[in-house]
Amino acid sequence: MVNMAVNVQDILAAEDYKERYGFSTKVEYDDFEKGISDGVVRKISKLKGEPDWMLDKRLLGYKMFQQKPMPRWGADLSSIDFDDIYYYRVTKAKEAAKWEDVPDEIKKTYEKLGVPEAERKFFAGAEAQFDSGVVYSKVNEDLEKLGVIFTDTDTAVKKYPELMKKYFGTVIPPTDNKFAALNSAVWSGGSFIYVPKGVKVPMPLNAYFRINAERSGQFERTLIIADEGADVTYIEGCTATVYSANSLHSAVVEMVAHKGAHIRYVTIQNWAKNVFNLVTQRANVEEDAHVEWIDANIGSKVNMKYPSVYLRGRHAKGEILSIALAGEGQVQDSGGKVYHFAPDTTSRMVSKSISKGSGLTTFRGLVYVAKDAENAKVNTTCDALLMDDHAKTNTYPYVDIQRNDAMISHEAKVGKISEDEVFYLMSRGISESDAIAMIILGFLNDLTKVLPMEYSLELKRLIKLDMAGSVG
Repeated sequence: MVNMAVNVQDILAAEDYKERYGFSTKVEYDDFEKGISDGVVRKISKLKGEPDWMLDKRLLGYKMFQQKPMPRWGADLSSIDFDDIYYYRVTKAKEAAKWEDVPDEIKKTYEKLGVPEAERKFFAGAEAQFDSGVVYSKVNEDLEKLGVIFTDTDTAVKKYPELMKKYFGTVIPPTDNKFAALNSAVWSGGSFIYVPKGVKVPMPLNAYFRINAERSGQFERTLIIADEGADVTYIEGCTATVYSANSLHSAVVEMVAHKGAHIRYVTIQNWAKNVFNLVTQRANVEEDAHVEWIDANIGSKVNMKYPSVYLRGRHAKGEILSIALAGEGQVQDSGGKVYHFAPDTTSRMVSKSISKGSGLTTFRGLVYVAKDAENAKVNTTCDALLMDDHAKTNTYPYVDIQRNDAMISHEAKVGKISEDEVFYLMSRGISESDAIAMIILGFLNDLTKVLPMEYSLELKRLIKLDMAGSVG
């Protein structure tokens, strides 16, 4: 008989996370007060030596953050204490262009996480952010010669001011929502990528974000611009130290895909289960351009994230592929938004979610087809898998169609792993945990297969650990 209760494997899985990802690193931080105020915002900008135009954007963000209400839908965010968070935490270490120049303790952190090895094997450029500061950034020299820019966003403000002024805050303005406003006020770090016309980056660019300090917020700001005919893949990984106190991650990602360009953005989010992950992500997609969001959400206490595509040019295409796993005490509120503003545009949303115990997964999908978007094609698929009798899942699709010729399809399914399925595999000599993992990975196969091999393997390993001893 299959064990129907949470067993020792769950404990081992939690310990494995703490050992591999949830450990803390002892480093020295520059002094900075907790809480947010006009003075804190100005101090962050001054410490960074920013121009007046960026300070103005920060102050507008702070004003909007004060004015905008907390979301009254989705997960319960009432336990976030904005006065008990460090909005700027940087180590005394300076950013390094060579891995050997990174301070030993921080270097050991990323080596334990496998970041430098992955960079050597799979990536054309890499960046590592530790709390509020970027500690390492490097791009392939051949790409630099082609005009590809890959650096942290703080550096971009100083080295590429014209590009930053042109694009920063144009896709997601400080007035967008409360947490985008907060990010606009206190952002630090993140990635800036510019790919010139016709340049196709042959290997992914990678960033790894790490929250180490207790009661810290991480507010990176990422901006990716693919000029006409350009092609780039960007992959980010996220982990955090395990603490009893909550941490906050509130990032903003803006992307612009010019005519004929292609951007693929991949996230493997494995924050510790004391992190509120509240992220705003949006892409403007011009004529014949194509944007893909591939979004895997495994960690965090509460996750609210809805990658969006605004299809603004004829034949623009957008895809949002998401995975969400909610274990004990987790809320995974995810999905996507697609806006069709131009003729002959195409979009696809595929959501796969898994929940167990008290975990809750929720899919929120918004589809909008404007009056000018003739012959728009939209496909949405939402599949949920329940691991036991206590698990819950929700689906909230919202569709606003302004034309009669739009082709819209929506499919939603909820299923459950049965004892018989697991018993069948176990009768073939497969262990219970491996049997469960095989069924889950088969369920997620159409998403995991689009990931680079190293990330696909790591995602499968994380899923196996997180779902151990789950059937009931």
